[in-house]
Amino acid sequence: MDARDPLARFRGRYVIDEPDLIYLDGNSLGRMPQEALAIVNRVVGDEWGERLIRSWNEGWWELQVDLGDRLAPILGASAGEVIISDSTSVNLYKLALAAIRASPGGRRIVTDDMNFPTDIYVLKGVADAVGGELVIVESGRSADPLQALETAIDEDTALVSVSHTSFKTGYTYDVARITAMAHRVDALTLWDLSHAVGAVPINLNDANVDLAVGCTYKYLNGGPGSPAFLYVRSDLQAGLDNPIPGWWGHAAPFAFDLEFKPVEGIRKFHAGTMPIISLATISAGISDVVEAGMPQIRAKSVALSEFLVEQVEEHLAHLGFVLASPRNPERRGSHISLSHPDAWSIDRALIEMGKVIPDYRAPDNLRLGLSPLYTTFIDVHTAVQRIKAIVEGGHHLAHGDVRLTVT
Repeated sequence: MDARDPLARFRGRYVIDEPDLIYLDGNSLGRMPQEALAIVNRVVGDEWGERLIRSWNEGWWELQVDLGDRLAPILGASAGEVIISDSTSVNLYKLALAAIRASPGGRRIVTDDMNFPTDIYVLKGVADAVGGELVIVESGRSADPLQALETAIDEDTALVSVSHTSFKTGYTYDVARITAMAHRVDALTLWDLSHAVGAVPINLNDANVDLAVGCTYKYLNGGPGSPAFLYVRSDLQAGLDNPIPGWWGHAAPFAFDLEFKPVEGIRKFHAGTMPIISLATISAGISDVVEAGMPQIRAKSVALSEFLVEQVEEHLAHLGFVLASPRNPERRGSHISLSHPDAWSIDRALIEMGKVIPDYRAPDNLRLGLSPLYTTFIDVHTAVQRIKAIVEGGHHLAHGDVRLTVT
C-alpha cells in the first residue's frame, strides 16, 4: 500500500528526526514542514533583521489576505471570502455575535454536545451578551445525530453552530444538509472546520454556508498556535459588522481617525496586528495541501482509517478496545477514536516507552490521527502492534498515576 501511495513523496518534506517514532497526533499538532524552517529564517533574518519596518510595505501588511486567498480553494470558497486572523475562539466570537446582531428577530443559538467545549463557552457568552439562549443538542453518541439537531432548529433560531468534524469521535456532518435546515427557518450557519480542513473535503460555496472558522495547526501543519482563519460568504460581508473593530479592519488605518470606518470586504473582520513570524509559516502547509489536492488527500485518509479499523478489529478488540468513531468512512474525519477503560495509562505508556504518540481525550478515548501527507500504512500496522504488546504485557499499568496538563 505504501508503494502504491501517490502522496508518498510528501513525507520527505516534513521534519522526521526519529524514524522509529510513529506520530499519530497530527490531528492536534501537525508535523513541521521542512520549508517552514526556510520561511522562519527568511522572515527573521532578512525581513525583520535587515529590512526592519520596511517589510510592512514589502509583503507583511497583505500577508493574511494573500494566505486567505490561497486557503480558500481548500475550503471550497472564493477569493476574498477567507482571511487569516486571530485565534479560532476569537473568530468564532466575532462571527457569532455579528450573526446574532444581524438577525431580524431570533436570539437562539443551536449547537450540540459534540462541539468543541471552547466553542460552547464562546457561544454561551454570545447568547448571554444579547439576552439570548444557547441550546445544546444531546447526541448521546448517536451514529446519526441529525434528527435531534433538526428538531432543535426552529423559527426562533438565529444561528446554528457546530463542528464539521467532531474532535472526540471524528463524526463528520453533512454540511449542506445542516445548512439547508438552518436556512429553512432563515437562520445562519457558523461552522468550525478545525478538525476537517486539510483532511476532509469542504465545499462552503456549494453548500451555501454563511460563516466558518478554523485553525491552521492540525492538518495544515502551520505550527503550534499558528493564527486561525475565518470565512464570510461574499454576499453577507457588507451586512455584518465586526463586533471587535480593530485598526487592521479600518478603511484608513494610518489616518488614525478616532471613528471606526470599516474597510470593504473580508478584511473588516480582522482586529489587531498579526504575529508575522507564525503567520508566515502557514504558507508551507497550505502549499502542500494545494499541490496534493483534496481528492487524493481524502482518498488516502479513508484508506488509512479503513486499514486502521480492520487492524483494531483483528488485533485489539479482544483487549477491550471499542471503536468510538463512525464505522462508515463517509461520516468520519481523519482520526480514529478508541474507547478503553485504561485509555489514559495506555496513552502515556505508548508515548513514554512505546514509540507511538497518540493523544487522550476524557473520559476514555485514545485518539489516533492519520495525516495523509506523512502517515504511512506501515505506521498504522506497527502502531497497532505496539499498542497490543503494551496492553498484553500490562506495561501501561505503571503509567496511570501522573496526570499532565496537556493530554
